[in-house]
Amino acid sequence: MSGQKFADLVLEGGGVKGVALVGAYSVVEERGYAVSRVAGTSAGSIVGALVAAGMTAAEMREEMRRLDYSRFQDESLLDRVPLVGKPLSLLFERGVYEGKYAHTWLQGLLDSKGVRTFADLPYGDPDHPPKDESQRFRLVVMASDVSRGCLRRLPWDYGRYGCPPGEQAVADAVRASMSIPFFFEPVLLRDRETGKDSTLVDGGMLSNFPVDVFDAHGREPRWPTFGIKLSAKAKSVEGTICDVNGPVTLAKAMVKTMSSFYDRLHIDQPSVQDRTIFVDTGKIQAIDFDLTREQSDWLFEQGRHAAETFFDGADGQPGWDWEAYKAKYRRAVGGQ
Repeated sequence: MSGQKFADLVLEGGGVKGVALVGAYSVVEERGYAVSRVAGTSAGSIVGALVAAGMTAAEMREEMRRLDYSRFQDESLLDRVPLVGKPLSLLFERGVYEGKYAHTWLQGLLDSKGVRTFADLPYGDPDHPPKDESQRFRLVVMASDVSRGCLRRLPWDYGRYGCPPGEQAVADAVRASMSIPFFFEPVLLRDRETGKDSTLVDGGMLSNFPVDVFDAHGREPRWPTFGIKLSAKAKSVEGTICDVNGPVTLAKAMVKTMSSFYDRLHIDQPSVQDRTIFVDTGKIQAIDFDLTREQSDWLFEQGRHAAETFFDGADGQPGWDWEAYKAKYRRAVGGQ
């Protein structure tokens, strides 16, 4: 590892806005950083899996430019029944779309890099090896176990379901992480303790930006953790703003508040803000699956611009300085 610049990455979820993550990562790559480990939620888990598998930013951009996002809305036969199909799908399958296309698409890309299970993504560090065997992998994806009311970090927490972490398919974990509630069917895993099925949905329900997942405590970090967040800095620190004018908007506001509260605890900290690349994704929404080529290119460039500003500084904002960051925050924050 001598002479090599390393960094860990934490990637926020955001549906189709994940293209911006690739744009930001392209700058991280150009600045000479080798990614040691990567964590992500939902779309962040997709990009994170490809980064961990060794796919370059240029390869990812090309794949996403030719991707037909509408195919992620894959319907079952039940969904196609006029008028009642989608309501019945929600009732019996707990999600409108199957999520099979996303899984197959991602698995194909991982196969091209020789990656199928977490064992194909080993994390080796002779100086500070992970204490737990379940953590000896380069990728961590976040999923919410709503049956148990807790965040699951896969593959670290696969043992909870009686599953050997290294033997689990990476695409399966990502599929659980991207299960937007009611939009995609959830993933079921049998809880080893209770013997009952646990329902796993989008990790963003509990933590869309788990920036502290790799933080080392009690010692000086050897390299930084960079977070990439899909919102402008001011909006991230400000939190979620919702107009409430009835029971439906109240329910939406409650879900948004619940899903962002944990992450706000981090974003409010200057030590987190100073290591986070904030990407302004405008008015594009996570489930805008009719995303055009022009919008995709715009998101990519927004990611690049945000990362360049982060590293070089602009408008009175200093550029990234690892030594200055450690001197200021190393007692409170790790980074690995």
